[in-house]
Amino acid sequence: MAAVAARAGAARAGFRRMFAVSAFSPPPAPAARPAAEPCNNLFVSGLNKRTTTDGLREAFSKFGQVTEARVITDRISGYSRGFGFVKYATVEEAGEGIKGMDGKFLDGWVIFAEYAKERQAQQPPQSAGTPSSGYQYSR
Repeated sequence: MAAVAARAGAARAGFRRMFAVSAFSPPPAPAARPAAEPCNNLFVSGLNKRTTTDGLREAFSKFGQVTEARVITDRISGYSRGFGFVKYATVEEAGEGIKGMDGKFLDGWVIFAEYAKERQAQQPPQSAGTPSSGYQYSR
């Protein structure tokens, strides 16, 4: 009986060690992405693959004058890639569009609307051997 009690006590101590707070700390939370400055162009994500440009325009036109709407589609299948852009006449209407559609359902999916960010200009690829590439060869 004493041997069984000793084994049970050792097992409980092992479980205590296993579930005790350790020195391991979880990785830090990712830094929040900087919010885009208010503009009249909105980025809409979470779109259903069957959502069309006309459907996107119709949904957002309830909140102001939509000058342009575009669902980005796959080249091969022609279905939505899950995101698009809506452009309003004014920044105020764009803000109303975000308030009205962010987190709402469109074609059965929850969509997210936010101000679009300016696209960063891509640098053209450097040819090998140029001084700015970091690699040089001598002749």
